[in-house]
This record gives sequence, C-alpha cells and structure tokens, in this order.
Amino acid sequence: MTEKVLAVILGGGQGSRLSPLTQTRSKPAVPIAGKYRLVDIPISNCLNSGIHRMFVLTQFNSASLNKHIKNTYHFSHFSLAFVDILAAEQTPENPTWFQGTADAVRQTMHHLLNHEFEYVLILSGDQLYQMDFEPMVQAHIDAGVKVTLATIPVNAKDAPDFGILKSDERNIITSFIEKPKTNLEDWTSDTGPEMHAEGKDYLASMGIYIFNRDLLIKIFAENADEKDFGKEIIPRMLTEHDVLSYQYDGYWTDIGNISSFFEANLGLTDDIPKFNLFDSHHSIFTRARMLPPSKILGTTLDKTIIAEGCILEAKSIKHAVIGIRARIGTGTHIESCYIMGSDKYQTLIEIEEEKGKKPLIGIGDNCKIVNAIIDKNSRIGDDVEIIGGAHLPDGDFPLYTVKDGIVVVKKGAVIPNGTKI
Repeated sequence: MTEKVLAVILGGGQGSRLSPLTQTRSKPAVPIAGKYRLVDIPISNCLNSGIHRMFVLTQFNSASLNKHIKNTYHFSHFSLAFVDILAAEQTPENPTWFQGTADAVRQTMHHLLNHEFEYVLILSGDQLYQMDFEPMVQAHIDAGVKVTLATIPVNAKDAPDFGILKSDERNIITSFIEKPKTNLEDWTSDTGPEMHAEGKDYLASMGIYIFNRDLLIKIFAENADEKDFGKEIIPRMLTEHDVLSYQYDGYWTDIGNISSFFEANLGLTDDIPKFNLFDSHHSIFTRARMLPPSKILGTTLDKTIIAEGCILEAKSIKHAVIGIRARIGTGTHIESCYIMGSDKYQTLIEIEEEKGKKPLIGIGDNCKIVNAIIDKNSRIGDDVEIIGGAHLPDGDFPLYTVKDGIVVVKKGAVIPNGTKI
C-alpha cells in the first residue's frame, strides 16, 4: 500500500517568525533536540511508515538543508528509496519562485510524474510529531475519497490559529473555516471523550494531505491561479468532492515561532515527554556523526538532554538541551536554555592563538544564562549574564534578538566578557 505513495515535504518560505534562527538557514534545517534538524521529523515519520520515496521542496537559504540531506539519507543501490531535493527553479512556463504551498507542488509536478505512484502525501517541514501514515493511507483508500486531511483536536485558545473544520458521521468534512476569530462555539466537534476531557473540542487541519494522483494533476491543470492548499484548494475541494478527515490524537506541534520552538525543545526534558525520542517504534533518523562521548566535569545536571561530543565544566545545568560539540566553562549556570553547540572543534593551536583576543567557541567561565537559545558556533565570553524573561521587550540587535522574553543569541555571534543582557 505505502509503496504506491510519493511524499512531498514542503520546505516553507522565509521563516521570518523563526528569525534569527532562519537568517542563514531554511526552517527545515533548524537544529532541534540537540542533534537533529526539523526536516528529520517528517522524513523519519515516512521511513517508519514504509514510505521510502520523498521529495523535499526548498527555496530560501537552502544550502545547509541540501548538505544535511545529501550527507544523511543514503539507501541501497538495489532499493527504489530516495530523499531528493527539488529547489525552486525558474522555467519558461514558471518564471516566478514558489508563491505558496500548492504552487510549490505545481511547479515541481513534472519531476514527480517521472515516478509511478497513486497517492501523494504532502507534509510540512516544520512540525514536531510522531505519526504512522499507513493507517491514514488505508483510511483514505477504504473511504473511496480522492482527498484526505489529517486533523487534530485543539482547544478554544489555539483554534483561531488554525483552519477549523466539521465532519459528519462518516468523517467526511462538511465545512471549513480558516483561522476563525468570532463565533467559535459554532465550530465544536465530537472529538471523543478523551480529547473532550482535555477541552479539545475543535478539529484543526494539520497541514498534512493525501491526494489521488489523477485529481492533483486535474487541480493544477484547471486552476493555475490557486497558490495555497489550506486557503484555496482545500475549501474548493469541499464543494466538489468528498474530503475525509483523519483524526490524529497524538502529540503534534507546529514550530511556527520562537516561543513554540523553545517550548518544544525544553519539553523534551520532561520526565515523560510528549514527543518521545526514546520510542524504538518511531525512531528519529539523522546524520551519523563520528563524535566522541560527552565529558562532564563537576557539573550538577537536572532535566537535561546532552548530545554527543560535549565538554561540560559548568557549575549547574537545569532544564536544558545541550547540542553537539557544546563547550561550557567552569562556574557557569545554565537554566531553561537550548544550547545548539557548534559545527567543529577548535584545535589546540587555534585556542592558543585566540586566547585573550576573543572568546572561544562555546560558553566561557562564570556565566549565568537563563531563558535563552544560543545558536551554533556562538562565542560567549567569561562573566556574561543573559537573563531572559517577561521584563525584556522584544527587539532585534546585532548580536541577539529578544522574542516573547526569550533571548536568541545569533549564529556565530561573539559576546564579549562581562556582557549583561
């Protein structure tokens, strides 16, 4: 069944709401959980579901994403499996860049049609979830429909941020509204007793779609002016076809802004995290790095995830995610932080040459860092205080950005000794 499915992973636009993490990389290339990239999530979900043919559509700042995929996903020469990148390209027929989710698939459709498939699974590259797509594909086939939406129950607080829908007893969608701001009570659904007990009475679109091949070809041929699935194509499909709602009740979050990204990462340190990295049935795959084990010297650790290759001499690290090759100096306190680590180790010669001239890559001695994201390859000197919180107004500065009280130190930034933020 899944061998008839071709997956298309959308790389997204400029990702301005995740800035400054997306200033030099696309959203799917943003590091998550210390050692992965966001794009590893949908790719891993596909592989775990038996879907082994995937295209990743990219446009903005795609160099690091392309490099990651090229270095990560290798399959047997005797397998039909692949993860290929399709970058936006201007052609005589399409002189513009991608104008939306549907336009991205439309412009690359000629590449997809070089392969045999009956169903297209369209995914986002910036969501965090562990989902088996096989039951969804089976439900799509059993219902005899040509379009299926993955949906998830949400509460009244979150409903205005999503496309909300209602369905009948066959789970066929009867009505749909994009980001409702008023009359929300008219859009409640029977989401089941467990979801109802959690106050999740609204069905939201997850931005995950299954289309039959022939219908997708017809849609693109007839309506070239429609650029977006959620805003244009899906609402029109509801008037022309039966569209199935496939309800997913597991953990799912849209990594749309800095606060959701921050919460999703720190949530991994919970005793029983909603997103379980330790589930052998839903493994998350990524690039295999030949890094040494992490070394910890005199550090008190609590609720912390530590990736490979770190050298930690900090006084204490609490409620934090520490990424690959991170270096944290003596006497330093870290709390509620995501430290992304670095792309390389400095050699002893480099350390000797730079000593006294500028901070080394990593975090220096006697620092205090709270409520912050430290992007890769940053150099934070000694005696630095970075204290995020509600007391800090939002703002963008040369070395860091503040959003919702979270301080984001930019990739490769150099923070001098004694700096206080």
